[in-house]
Amino acid sequence: MVTKQLTASTATPLQTARARGRVRGRLILLGPAFVAAVAYVDPGNFATNSAAGARYGYLLVWVVVVANLMAMLVQTLTAKLGLATGRSLPELCRERLPRPVNRMMWVQAELVAMATDLAEVIGGAVALYLLFGIPLLPGGIIIGAAAFAVLALRSRGFRAFEIGIAVLLGVIVLAFAANLLASGSDPGSAVAGLVPRLQGTDSVLLAAGILGATVMPHVIYVHSALTRDRIPAADDTERRTLFRGQRADVLLALTAAGAVNLAMLLIAAASFRGGGPAGADSLEGVHAGLGQTIGTAAAFGFAIALLVSGLASTSVGTYAGEVIMEGFLRRRIPLLLRRLVTLLPALAVLAIGLDPTRALVLSQVILSFGIPFALIPVVAFTRRRDLMGNLVNHPLTTAAASLVAVLVVALNAFLLRQVVAG
Repeated sequence: MVTKQLTASTATPLQTARARGRVRGRLILLGPAFVAAVAYVDPGNFATNSAAGARYGYLLVWVVVVANLMAMLVQTLTAKLGLATGRSLPELCRERLPRPVNRMMWVQAELVAMATDLAEVIGGAVALYLLFGIPLLPGGIIIGAAAFAVLALRSRGFRAFEIGIAVLLGVIVLAFAANLLASGSDPGSAVAGLVPRLQGTDSVLLAAGILGATVMPHVIYVHSALTRDRIPAADDTERRTLFRGQRADVLLALTAAGAVNLAMLLIAAASFRGGGPAGADSLEGVHAGLGQTIGTAAAFGFAIALLVSGLASTSVGTYAGEVIMEGFLRRRIPLLLRRLVTLLPALAVLAIGLDPTRALVLSQVILSFGIPFALIPVVAFTRRRDLMGNLVNHPLTTAAASLVAVLVVALNAFLLRQVVAG
């Protein structure tokens, strides 16, 4: 009895977790990437991927696949950063960068959090309008308030929050899986779409939009914080074990998100036949088009998935705001106050009657400004052995990540130039 008590008292947190059994011991390592994956199926993706399928059929399938592979690399590095250093990205920036630079980065990160909430709340409000006819402004208020229910799961521990978000992601996956089966998508054409090719200037712009919007700055902050807060490693061997778990987490979660994005494009390609109904570039137009071509059940599934996406994404966005302020400034404000601050811009947009899809596009432009500030530090930090220890990047990993960073930043600069030029 004494030996068993001593063994239990000296076991590391990882050993305790793995003692729960082979399956449960592995499942406990999963979760953070599912929270991050929600950002890759937010309302902005609904409109972009559906537009790609409606306009060009299966032509841009390869773009969605490449974008997802880029996301997997970035989120793997982000997860590794939090695990290896015990710090979130904002905390490392506060500790390693000059104070004026850190403050500037905090300001842009807060703007990113607000832009994120703008897109998610608007998407959720549109979904409530499509499902129940609720006007957009009251719908936005409902979405903002409902996010507290998801955020409340954090009071029960990180697992409750991660599982709650994973369940919501599962609803989105199931909704699009059902719609994909009903759409009659052509597998042969989808496979042919894996061959990289483009068709005119507009397809180049849309491809750049899909690739350039791959990396969401706020989930880089969140993912590094989630892996920091989970299971501490007792030594280098445990650190490698935990990292293998995080790689599996990213692979599973981002595969699910990538499958949803691909389904969005395939459904639009099969349903709208490379042109689509009038307004197929908007969320409302996609919803109406699905009702006309597949049936009311498909339109209902799309709206439900959009609602769940908005609710889950805005919850993660609010959490990102907490991570940002606590990391960059070492300060916290009440959750209700933070929620109101980030919610007000979205409600203002809905109140003045700005086109929801246009507002989503504008929010993505704001987000694009924040990408270099999140992505470049991740690549720079993860290549440093003094920070990462035995989890430091392999030179080839750093080279691949640097290429992704340059590509994403260049594409967003291109998109911003196109927006400014009208």
